[in-house]
Amino acid sequence: MNTRKLVYLFFSTLLIGASSGAVIGVLLDTDTYFGGGFLNFFFGLLWMFGVSAAISLVAQMGYFAYLTLQRLALGLFKSVTLWNRIQVVLVLFVLFDLVYLRYISFAEPGETLAGFMVMPLLLLAYSAVVAFWKRRETNKETFVPALFFMFVVTTIEWVPALTVDVVNDTKWLWIYVTPLLAANTWQLLLLHRLTGDGRKNAS
Repeated sequence: MNTRKLVYLFFSTLLIGASSGAVIGVLLDTDTYFGGGFLNFFFGLLWMFGVSAAISLVAQMGYFAYLTLQRLALGLFKSVTLWNRIQVVLVLFVLFDLVYLRYISFAEPGETLAGFMVMPLLLLAYSAVVAFWKRRETNKETFVPALFFMFVVTTIEWVPALTVDVVNDTKWLWIYVTPLLAANTWQLLLLHRLTGDGRKNAS
C-alpha cells in the first residue's frame, strides 16, 4: 500500500459517501429541495453533500480503527476461530441493543417492539450480503470480520443519529446511515484490491 493508493482510497471513499448521502437526502425531502427554485436546490444540495462528506470521514476513521483492532485481537487471542466467535457474540449483542434498548428508551405510546426491529434487521441483512461478497473475493475467514465491521462498527458510527431528539425521524436515520454504509462497503471491498492480497487476505 503506497501513498498514491492511500490517497485514492481516501478521496474515492469521501466522494462516494458524500454523493450517496446527498442523493438520499434530496430524494427523501423533494419538497424542500425543489420547492424554492434553482438556488434553493443548489445550496441545499451543497449543504447535504458537505454533511454527508463529514459523515464519510467518520466512516474512514472507523475503518482504520477496525483494522487496528483486528490486528490487536489476532495478536491477543492467537486464534482466528476464537476471535471470530467473540465477534459473532458482539454482533448479536449490538443487534439486541439496537432493537430493545432503543425501544425502551425512545418508544412512544402505541409503538411496538416490531417497529424498532426493521432498520437493525435490514442493516444486518445488508452487512451479511457485503460480508459474503468479501468472502467470495478473498477467503472464507473474512466473512465474520467483514460482518462485524459492517454491522457493529457502522452501528457505533451511527450512534450520534440514534441518540438525538430526531431518533424516530426515519428520514434522518437514513440520511445519516447511507454515507456510512456506502463508505464502509467501498472501503471493505476495495482494500484487498489495492493491496493485491485477494484470496490471501484474511482481514
